[in-house]
Amino acid sequence: MKLQKLLLSLCLALGISQAVQAQASIDETVKEWERAKAYTKEYLDAMPESGYALKPTPEMRSFAEQMLHLTDAGYGFGSAATGEKLPAGVGELEKSTTDKSKANITKLVLASYDFVIAGVKKLTPAQLSEQVKLFGRFDMSRGMALAKAFEHQTHHRGQTTVYIRLAGAKPPQEKLF
Repeated sequence: MKLQKLLLSLCLALGISQAVQAQASIDETVKEWERAKAYTKEYLDAMPESGYALKPTPEMRSFAEQMLHLTDAGYGFGSAATGEKLPAGVGELEKSTTDKSKANITKLVLASYDFVIAGVKKLTPAQLSEQVKLFGRFDMSRGMALAKAFEHQTHHRGQTTVYIRLAGAKPPQEKLF
């Protein structure tokens, strides 16, 4: 009887521990997306208004288009990962947005981060391991889709470091924490 109670207690403790770890994973994911949003805002702020149209070469995206690409992907990855419905008109912001002013681009970019963050906050820890089909082609867990989204936004934000330097401005310092 004592052994059964001990085993039951251990199982209960392990279950509680796993539940706490899973919730910590949701909380950590939210915290990382909030950090990424703040860091991206620093990039948006660092680029002078005149630099939003800057293209390092003619075939490359402008700074504004690069940020809108990051935005479109944030919505696409975020919707697949969280199950949240895409806002109307999203998916081609990079090509369809005519107001590429600093103020408008900043508003659009930050809204996509808010979309992902709000969606993650609604997930339960168990949902992170549920399988989804990303862009109708790639099977992965919701957690992995969020990781891919994070990798994508980091990649494109990092590319804009060169744009900011070409515009004669100083990019933000690295913000890992």
